[in-house]
Amino acid sequence: MTERHGKILESLAAAQRIEVSTLANILEVSQVTVRKDLDQLEDMGLIRREHGFALFGSMDDVGRRMAIHYEVKRRIARAAAALVDEGETVMIESGSCCAMLAEELANTRKDVTIVTNSVFIADHIRHAPCCKIILLGGEYQPNSQVTVGSITRHTAQIFMSDKFFIGTDGFNERCGFTGKDHMRSQTVRDIAEQVRQVIILTESEKFLHQGVERTILTEDVSQVFTDDRIPPDKEAFLQRMGVAVYKVLSSVSGEASSLPHVISTVRPATAVAPLHEQPAGACGAGGKNEPAKQTGLQNRGSEARLPGLPDGPPRIKLVQYSSEKP
Repeated sequence: MTERHGKILESLAAAQRIEVSTLANILEVSQVTVRKDLDQLEDMGLIRREHGFALFGSMDDVGRRMAIHYEVKRRIARAAAALVDEGETVMIESGSCCAMLAEELANTRKDVTIVTNSVFIADHIRHAPCCKIILLGGEYQPNSQVTVGSITRHTAQIFMSDKFFIGTDGFNERCGFTGKDHMRSQTVRDIAEQVRQVIILTESEKFLHQGVERTILTEDVSQVFTDDRIPPDKEAFLQRMGVAVYKVLSSVSGEASSLPHVISTVRPATAVAPLHEQPAGACGAGGKNEPAKQTGLQNRGSEARLPGLPDGPPRIKLVQYSSEKP
């Protein structure tokens, strides 16, 4: 996906429906060029075309959600991709940041296997030459383009992975990470039973909202990738719960905007106990109090750092790195 594609998605996210001639003026290119870009975005499943216009699908459409805060989500995806080695098998759940992560892995890693319940993701990266896609079966939800239910749970049990990347609709200190759909939240919990690490990818504004269903408990999450506008109290809470928080810059001006800038926030290597007991039946179904799962971070004394990032002073640092593996 090109930088111009990103600008088209951001413009469409603001206007919901936009004329080709308007996009041509915004991008300072010809209408012929805009139409070619729109054809490519439509082929990727990100937009829909009408005569002389571009628009999104339903409110739950992944392509529509990818367009909101597109550049921030792309930086989050690039940062999270640093965790994945060539030849590794990972599980990725549906979501806009997760879709961008899948795209990043498909374009920059060799022989990566992606196990997913997202039909959108499978279709989105279908042309990647060096990426193997395993699509979990189940009941199909057409708006969100995911499979859910008992069949998805049973097929997921075939696979084992170190890492499971998921998104979230909201967060609550008592409930953990939350969702809007019961079936999708349950499917996340089912798949999480097959992995060692659950990793959250989300823009910071989700920490200002709360879904209707608990998706996963905070202590069952090893790492969170978000941006630097995460509320300080939420970040501090996550760190107290033993969760590593990695933040990308929410805005980068000029030419630097194309670089994957990351603020790396480290956490104690040993997770602490929960600050409170989970009341029975609170925040919907899902989960039980267990120690935080071991993460894939490299422990160095009292710190933990993201593999691939250079050494530096503890707690917080600003670094730049290439999306290519060293």
